[in-house]
Amino acid sequence: MKKIIQVKFPRVFLLIAITMVFSDSDRIVIAQDSSPLLAEAAENQKWIQVNELIASDTNINAAQVDGMTALHWAAYYDKSEQVKKLVSAGANVKLKNRYGISALYLGCLNGNKSIVEHLLEHGAEPNLALRSGETPLMTASRTGNPGPVQLLLARGADIESRDRNDQTAIMWAAAEGNVEVVDILIEAGADFRTPLQSGFTPLFFAVREGRIEVVVRLLKAGLGVNETMKAEKKTKNGAPSGTTPLVMAVENGHFELAAKLLELGADPNENRTGFTPLHAMTWVRKPLRGDGDPPPIGSGKMSSLEFVSLLIKQGANINARHSKHSSGNQRLNKTDATPFLLAAETGDLPLLRLLIDLGADPDLKNADNVTPLLAACGVGILSNGDESAGTEEDAIATVKLLLELGSDINAIDDRNNSAMHGAAYKSWTKLVACLAENGADFQKWNRKNHFKRTPLEIAQGHRPGNFRPSPETTIAIERVMSFNSIE
Repeated sequence: MKKIIQVKFPRVFLLIAITMVFSDSDRIVIAQDSSPLLAEAAENQKWIQVNELIASDTNINAAQVDGMTALHWAAYYDKSEQVKKLVSAGANVKLKNRYGISALYLGCLNGNKSIVEHLLEHGAEPNLALRSGETPLMTASRTGNPGPVQLLLARGADIESRDRNDQTAIMWAAAEGNVEVVDILIEAGADFRTPLQSGFTPLFFAVREGRIEVVVRLLKAGLGVNETMKAEKKTKNGAPSGTTPLVMAVENGHFELAAKLLELGADPNENRTGFTPLHAMTWVRKPLRGDGDPPPIGSGKMSSLEFVSLLIKQGANINARHSKHSSGNQRLNKTDATPFLLAAETGDLPLLRLLIDLGADPDLKNADNVTPLLAACGVGILSNGDESAGTEEDAIATVKLLLELGSDINAIDDRNNSAMHGAAYKSWTKLVACLAENGADFQKWNRKNHFKRTPLEIAQGHRPGNFRPSPETTIAIERVMSFNSIE
């Protein structure tokens, strides 16, 4: 038995909804209250009583306070035969409830071909949209049953109608992964190339949601595997112009889809956004504001590390340089940063080890001469260590690995920051001790950086932004200084 899609119509707001007035130009027919015994029986699925009432002189179109009629409820509960009985008894197929919902909408929501066909045959309007602009075709395309989609198109449904977000039916079908519907819409002439102002097309909706079959179908329809988003209007959480399907798949954790795109010819070194897919893997595995969370599992069976190996095998430059400046007062300047350096910043030890095994150079610096070790210690951070991508233990393990690889614990960047400055910014006391134990030279780190602050002064609260002292870190640094007889 097909599962019914349940849509609740909240009664709390019904009295408010009743006060809404619609002009003649809206051409909306709203069900009117008139002893709604039939509708109430249908709502409670008392179908024997419904049939008895149909046989009596009851008002077939009598509506409840929110405008729901017996026909609405029959369509809602997926009762094809009951819909036919009600229509035969004179139910008005064009009625909407107070929220603008018709029986046709509910039939499309459930993907019921029989109900949709019967309603259309008896005068239901195929282009009657909700107030949001959602048309029956959009609803049916989202649900994914091909039958209602074909019926609506045959009855003149507008294939290019747009909702209030400017989205079309094929965008909805693509996002939901309904490849059969996407195929029907393409064959019917749907525009699958024109982007929204955000740059999204059906292809990018499908990629974002990890819909492999739909992506392959759209590529076969003539789209390029290395197409880029062209955003006219920048949105807060939108992808930047220049984003490719491969990068979007990677950033959303769809590693099997990303692997398929590589198989179909995606460029593993694409960097029109300033970074490559391999760079993106570092923040996908450990977002900078990740609070130490573990890497995402991702969709499909391919792990993130398996995808990294595949990406490099397919020709990705393991030492690729980030090409766009993205630093602030205390943010790491990503210009010239390698994937290895960015993985060090987040303390991603498994990824670092894999990159080393695959040939990464652990000594490459960014444009400010920040080394991977400096990045691991916190040079160029967002805040103190309570919102870090990695934990303090991750940072210590990363430092030890880098020291084994020959990294200089006393390196200084162009802003005169040392590893100890980074540890002070992070407020990580164990890292302070680790650096001291592994040879951090106090004569080199006990200096003022470009903000004219020493590690001790940073620990005492003198950092960009809010004054925020860390007594524990202050004690840890003072202990190291005392041990070295520094006043």
